[in-house]
Amino acid sequence: MNGKIIDYIIEKIIFLCGIIAIIFVVLIFGFLLKEGFAFFKEYGVVNFVFGKYWYPSSDPASYGVLALIIGSLLVTVGAAIIAVPLGIMTALFIAELAPKGIKDILKSIVELMAAIPSVVLGFVGMVTLVPLVRSILDIPTGLTAFSGSIVLAFMAMPTIVSISEDAIRSVPWQYKEGAYALGATKWQTIRRVVLKAAMPGIIAAVMLGIGRVIGETMAVLMVTGNAAAIPDSIFDPVRTLTATIAAEMGETVKGGLHYKALFSIGLVLFLITFSINFIADLFLNKNKKNC
Repeated sequence: MNGKIIDYIIEKIIFLCGIIAIIFVVLIFGFLLKEGFAFFKEYGVVNFVFGKYWYPSSDPASYGVLALIIGSLLVTVGAAIIAVPLGIMTALFIAELAPKGIKDILKSIVELMAAIPSVVLGFVGMVTLVPLVRSILDIPTGLTAFSGSIVLAFMAMPTIVSISEDAIRSVPWQYKEGAYALGATKWQTIRRVVLKAAMPGIIAAVMLGIGRVIGETMAVLMVTGNAAAIPDSIFDPVRTLTATIAAEMGETVKGGLHYKALFSIGLVLFLITFSINFIADLFLNKNKKNC
């Protein structure tokens, strides 16, 4: 009887923690929506989203975030192009090919990579990567979207590797046995059976890694150049949505239009990251059902 009471109490505590987490998310969204709605009412949604110029200190001020959105997307897509294939191949090697001793070491290294603070990665990128990019590519500055993509790819890889490796390892052994019984080689089994069965989990890992990238602040603030202009290529300086909030929030007047504009940027970021995590959760649930 005592055991049943303890189980009941623990169950209710877990339920309460889940409800509190949901309430926090709703409150954050409500606060952002409140500030953002006041800004949209005064400035306009179309002018905000499709405006090409972000000049909050000019007269008259301009709060167009199109250049910031393009900068964020450019850095995110560049990071995904680098991190996704490397992350999936690393996960395949750890789950299917690496010897047991090396497998444990690699998993520990991946977990340690996830623990490195973003400001440290940004500083290392600014000191080492930025001059290297400038000298190798022979461009005026190494503070570009390309440098930001490399740093963010390094940050996204632990998430992609860890979740992809779990998805690959969760593929039932019977699938592999069936493939081997039909005469498939190890690589054919991995490519045609394991990868296809683990694909929902791998897609979820990719989307969670992208969500990690698009919400990053300090690293991109330090290595992308912070130029609030629409770039011609990935080798131009850019400014992201997150970097704009971090760089300008301390300079705004509370309750002013600039202050509300930054919260509107936060609202846009919230919707983007929420959508990415929601879609990733759908793929994870699909993967669990398949397994």
